[in-house]
Amino acid sequence: MKPLIIWGAKGHAKVLQEFTGRLGYALVAVFDNDPQTTAPFPEVPLRHGREGFLRWRTENAGWVVEGLVAIGGQRGRDRLELHQFLRQHGVEPATAIHPAACVAANAQLGWGCQVLANATVGAEARLGNACIVNTAASVDHECTLGDGVHLAPGARLAGEVQVGDYTLIAVGAVVLPRVRIGSNCVIGAGSVVTKDVPDNTVFYGHPARFVRNNSPH
Repeated sequence: MKPLIIWGAKGHAKVLQEFTGRLGYALVAVFDNDPQTTAPFPEVPLRHGREGFLRWRTENAGWVVEGLVAIGGQRGRDRLELHQFLRQHGVEPATAIHPAACVAANAQLGWGCQVLANATVGAEARLGNACIVNTAASVDHECTLGDGVHLAPGARLAGEVQVGDYTLIAVGAVVLPRVRIGSNCVIGAGSVVTKDVPDNTVFYGHPARFVRNNSPH
């Protein structure tokens, strides 16, 4: 079994822990930035913050370890930054594809991607680094996702959609073919996107309309 760490100790960590053992990983430690967080798995140690990680890494300096960042929502930038921090200390990003997911043989996934149960990544789709295709979400043929994109459960991208870095497509949203969604956007739950969406904006509705600007984090 390959040693695995997870950064993030809430519900998304439980989702990842449930199936990563079937991918040949053994979870050896969990980390979280919130000092009030309690251990989600009694048999796995929990450490807090980057100082806690550095102490753990010193104690286990000889281990070859991979890592996943269990932070969802509109926090793709945080996922990337944490992966970069972990890589600086010898923890390479894992790619986690649930056994019940369907990923085309010619799709391209960047490092640190997560494709969860009943999700689909279609032919010639390209995902950047640290993307999440959450439960039952789908990325159809020839879509392109930037770094840190999150498709929440049940979100649907039709063919040839482009999505910029750090964008969140919320639960059950639908994006029609060949639409371009910019970077750092939020598409609200249940929305239907019929036209291009500019960077740093929030769109909601059926059809989706501009709601407000979304300040870069």
